[in-house]
Amino acid sequence: MRTEEKIVRRRPARFDLIAGSVCLDFVNTLDDRHIKPKELLETYIDLARFGEDTGVLEPSQVDRLFELRYVNPERAEQVLLWARELREAIHDVFWAIINKREESALALAKLNNYVQTAAGHLRLVPAKDGFEWGFDDPLDFESVLWPIARSAADLLASEQLAYVRACSSKACEWFFLDTSKNHHRRWCDMTRCGNRAKVRRFYARKKEEP
Repeated sequence: MRTEEKIVRRRPARFDLIAGSVCLDFVNTLDDRHIKPKELLETYIDLARFGEDTGVLEPSQVDRLFELRYVNPERAEQVLLWARELREAIHDVFWAIINKREESALALAKLNNYVQTAAGHLRLVPAKDGFEWGFDDPLDFESVLWPIARSAADLLASEQLAYVRACSSKACEWFFLDTSKNHHRRWCDMTRCGNRAKVRRFYARKKEEP
């Protein structure tokens, strides 16, 4: 999977990528999930743009998928529905872990189906210093889903799983990977939610002062 430093964007970034993991950023494409859900993946183009922003799709690959969407809109729409299903399965599995609850067997089964599909497209490809993992058939509408599913599987099977968090703001609860030194990070992003909480606490103290 490509690192942030290797990402070359042709278009301005559309998504706020703060999670530190592709699969967690993908969960966050349903904004304000628990208060007034806002769907950020309204069309297949949005899904492809997420792939470009995160670096799991090449800009040229996104261009061709844009073109193919007009040739086969029904297929693109079906993959968009699958993407949302994958997103909710990832959410439900991680949400149970964060809240120390038993994971949903149905959510895990759905996620495993996508992981197994992704594994069927995984290939070793030549790289600068040897080989790396890559995916075949880059012009398949589903190609954007494979690295997302792989990201979720890798995170679930890693030591970093213990550092997956949900934002402490009940109006947000975006997922993120806590890579802070002491692993005590509470907010998805200080500018997004942390500063708002500080302002609320400041005014609350002011009201309590005589």
